[in-house]
Parts: sequence; structure tokens; C-alpha cells
Amino acid sequence: MKKSEMIAFKEKLHIIRARLRGDVSRMAEVALRKSGVEGGESNAMPIHMAELGSDNFEQEFTLGLMEADEGTLGSIDSALERIQDGTYGKCLQCEGVISKARLNAIPYTPVCIKCAELQESNGSGVSPAVH
Repeated sequence: MKKSEMIAFKEKLHIIRARLRGDVSRMAEVALRKSGVEGGESNAMPIHMAELGSDNFEQEFTLGLMEADEGTLGSIDSALERIQDGTYGKCLQCEGVISKARLNAIPYTPVCIKCAELQESNGSGVSPAVH
């Protein structure tokens, strides 16, 4: 891979990471506020049981999104390390080249499309974007 392409992917990864970090921080703030941990207003407490259930569901959903984003952030950091050590764009499974089309779609992917499909068909449960 050309150095200019590597720089472009590095910039793309930094942009995605910055956006996700902002999203995770914002979601954590909202989840904490809803749970009353941040000392929100006392009149913010739901009065009806349905409201309480909705608030709990929303908080759990937000925490699930945060967990997924944290996984993606880890994959991005791994991809940045691979750029640093010169192995970015090589599949971690078969050591083949990951297509530029795939890297453009999922710049933090550690595996080529064939290995990702193999993982899915084997039911390994490992997402191609998570290593």
C-alpha cells in the first residue's frame, strides 16, 4: 500500500475514533443523568410505572450502544497500531491483502472479506470488525 493511501486511512480512522469517543461520552452523560447519578433534578423522577420501564429500557439500550462503540474503538486503535507497524491492509487470518474497497467501507477491519465470510459461516460469532 502506498504511503499516501496509508495516511488517508489513518486520517479516516482518527475521524471515526473522535466521533465515536464523543458519542460514547454523550451517551454516558445521558445514561448517568437518567439514572440520577449526576444529581439531576428531583422532579425528573418518573411518576408512572410505564415511564420507569421506558427509562430503564432506554438506559439499557444506551449502555448496549456504548459497549458496541467501545468495541469499535478498540478495533480502530488496533488498526492504527497496524498502520504504525506497517501491517495495515494485511488480513490477520490468512495474511492476504485486504481489498481497498473493504478498507474504505470498514477501515478498522482486521480480516479480508473471505476470512470474514468464513468466520460468519462457521458461526464463530466474531464480527469482521472486531479482533
